Amino acid sequence: MTLKTIPNTKDLRGAPLTGANSKSIDHYETAICQLNCYIGDPVGTTNQALVESPEFAMGYVLKAYLLLSGMERSAIPAATECASALGNLHLNEREQMHSAVVTSLLGGAFRHATELLEDILIRDPHDILALQISHLLDFYRGDSRSLRDRIARVLPEWRADMPGYHALLGMYAFGLEENGDYGRAEAVGREAVGLEARDGWAHHAVAHVMEMQGRYEDGAIWLTSGQSKWAPESFFAVHNWWHLALFLLESEKTESVLELYDGPIRGGQSNMVLDMVDASAMLWRLHCRGIDVGDRWQAIADQWQPLIEDRFYSFNDAHAMMALLGAGRKTEANQLLSTMFITANEQTDNGIMTREVSIPLSQGFLAFQEGKYQIALEFLRPVRNIAHRFGGSHAQRDLIDLTMLAAASLGGKQSQLRALANERLMLKPRSPLAKRYRESAN
Repeated sequence: MTLKTIPNTKDLRGAPLTGANSKSIDHYETAICQLNCYIGDPVGTTNQALVESPEFAMGYVLKAYLLLSGMERSAIPAATECASALGNLHLNEREQMHSAVVTSLLGGAFRHATELLEDILIRDPHDILALQISHLLDFYRGDSRSLRDRIARVLPEWRADMPGYHALLGMYAFGLEENGDYGRAEAVGREAVGLEARDGWAHHAVAHVMEMQGRYEDGAIWLTSGQSKWAPESFFAVHNWWHLALFLLESEKTESVLELYDGPIRGGQSNMVLDMVDASAMLWRLHCRGIDVGDRWQAIADQWQPLIEDRFYSFNDAHAMMALLGAGRKTEANQLLSTMFITANEQTDNGIMTREVSIPLSQGFLAFQEGKYQIALEFLRPVRNIAHRFGGSHAQRDLIDLTMLAAASLGGKQSQLRALANERLMLKPRSPLAKRYRESAN
């Protein structure tokens, strides 16, 4: 392809761009802003940039990242087209490095992709796209230290007036929270929201602090009072609604939780896997409390069933298992487990995640569903302290502890129940659930 590059074309942070013009850069920067805030349609906006400049290298990089950041195998064909387009362009050094990241992601080499992105950021600490994609990958890999320190390495190089600065603060707040630095995390997260009220990730970081501290009333107020800012046009809204449901569930407002589930969490019947993960996790938490969710399991299981052999990200597979078991589809659940064993034989990042975490976790869920509570505990206990290896946050992985509490309670394992309840009560002294389990263990 013949390049028609405007000399010295740069993005708003000074990085040179190959194959772009002023109009395509405007679309590109709009898409970056949308990604920073998790709003709008950044893929559609990026497509506009590529229509304007069909040889815009970073446009293809951005589109590939956006497609792959949802952790869905269905995105691979379109992302592969982006990689092919990049292969036909003359790229500058930074763009070559980004192209290599796309190739690594397409091959499922998530860890290697984060290493390449770190190399990019060491060279250019203002590369907001490299920063946000690596932050998401750190989250998907459960790498809590990198969630914090990757941002810390570049934050002193930024000024508060630079485009996207709020996003750095939101990411840093989440990294601080995942490392237990709750006071700083909340302060930095609130600062980010003050700079950009639409930043759904920053709202989410503050909510995580309140979740981990057991401040369920504060958390409900935080998310409810800010919903007019973080919810409109947000493709991250379902997850923040899910966090609100967690706060309501902790305060034992079950009917309100189900209203949220039937409304903003599942009312739109989203087929985004990240939204399906949230739906499955919420129903399983209700299930562990003995709450009848009716036919809600069937609807979400219907969406997971075509993905049984997806074999792309084990965190998704574990949540698919919950949905299939909740819906009573034991045949399909065993089919998924068999698929996991195939994945576990692969020396890939997903193979390792599946082998170390998702298989024993799913076996524990299966035993729990069959009423084999001691067996469930035997599967879940060894994995609870290494579950970060398959990604997600502390709040998401708390589902493992909740399943163990339910198994100990239903199985009459009073000593184990007391120990688990004590542990939870020390972390969340105001938790009604922890108090109830502690009382029932006496």
